[in-house]
Amino acid sequence: MPVYVAFLRAVNVGKRQTQMARVRSSLEVAGFTGVQTHIQTGNVLVSTPSPSADEVAGRVSELLSAEFGFEVPAIVRRPEELSELVAHIGALPDPFPQGRTYAAFLSAPLSAEAAAAFDGWDVPGEWARVVGPHVVLRRAPDHELILTGSRIERGGVLATVRDLRVVTAIVKRWCD
Repeated sequence: MPVYVAFLRAVNVGKRQTQMARVRSSLEVAGFTGVQTHIQTGNVLVSTPSPSADEVAGRVSELLSAEFGFEVPAIVRRPEELSELVAHIGALPDPFPQGRTYAAFLSAPLSAEAAAAFDGWDVPGEWARVVGPHVVLRRAPDHELILTGSRIERGGVLATVRDLRVVTAIVKRWCD
């Protein structure tokens, strides 16, 4: 049965609280199997017969939005896509080796114009590259990012951002 990793957008911030035990229970009751979560930022492993990541994202979002009473967008990837992304990021230049790296998961590929803007991102203390339906962000130590998920969303897509350490832990836990 196909396995997917869903990244929930904007959960457990402010009043948008989603207890992971309740997330797991809701998805299991709806027929998903093998449901697991990783930390409180909304990283969810599911199995389902659906062959489409977009269908899984829509169903997860629909179920959890109804369960919690606010919109819970989900961006879904197959485990092999996450493994490939982490490997690709490891091969990219790192202008800030003492800084932090993030992966922004996008609901769809960026337009050519938006992708060019992020690939050419030129802000002191920040570096970005588009990698398929993702934007990789690197920042210098003690630098607050200007290129945030909300700025990426101005490119016409939904985005949810995870620290590379979290993504790497997910790959080790669920994708290897």
